[in-house]
Order: sequence, then structure tokens, then C-alpha cells
Amino acid sequence: MKTVLIVEDDLINARVFSKILTKRGGLGGSHTENVDEVMEIATARAADIILMDVSLSHSVYQGKPVDGIKITQMLKADPKTADLPIILVTAHAMEGDRENFLKQSGADDYISKPVVDHQRFVEQIMSLLPQE
Repeated sequence: MKTVLIVEDDLINARVFSKILTKRGGLGGSHTENVDEVMEIATARAADIILMDVSLSHSVYQGKPVDGIKITQMLKADPKTADLPIILVTAHAMEGDRENFLKQSGADDYISKPVVDHQRFVEQIMSLLPQE
């Protein structure tokens, strides 16, 4: 079973994403906003793809506050995790945000919240999952 790591500071969003992914996509999911855990899971390849919230309000790494953009940059800069697909998930959906966030972070894709089309959400994630 393919697994999705949900990096999200809103527990309700994390639960909703997890439920959609399990029911519609047959995917396993885990959730954390602890940056050390995110780095460990990514390095250990314990997830096949990461859903990364852009605005993480409580996330700290090595004593400094970090957001989803910064975490994605760190993962993409590390040869051990650079090829791990990361999809940014954000409520920031103004004109130009998608391009700006993707360029800044190096992420593979972008989904705006709230997620209304559950099927499209699952398809977007499935399209980036590594094939056996």
C-alpha cells in the first residue's frame, strides 16, 4: 500500500485528507507537523509522497520557525529525499500563488484548500506516486 505523509497544522484538515485518501485512493496515511519527524520519515522513505501545508503555524526546526516552503526546500536540497514527490496544500489561492510557491519551494505540485473535488484530489496525488 502506498503511503501519504500529511504535514498539516489543522487536525480537521489532516483527518479529512486522510479519510479521502483511504476511501477513494486506497492509500495509507500518517500525519505530523513535527519537522524532525517529517525529516526522519522522508529520509527513511517511510512515505511515498508528502502533502505539505504551506502555512505551518507551530513548526520549528533546529530552534527556528519554518513553514512548508522551507521544509520542502530542505527535502528537495537533500540527495536522499530530493526525488520524493511533495505536493503543497494551501488556502493561499490568489492569482500567481501557485507559480510562486512551486518556484520558491521546488515542490512537484500544488493543491488549494478547501478540497472540494475529492476525486480530482486523489487523482492529483496518484499521478505523482512512484510506479512499481
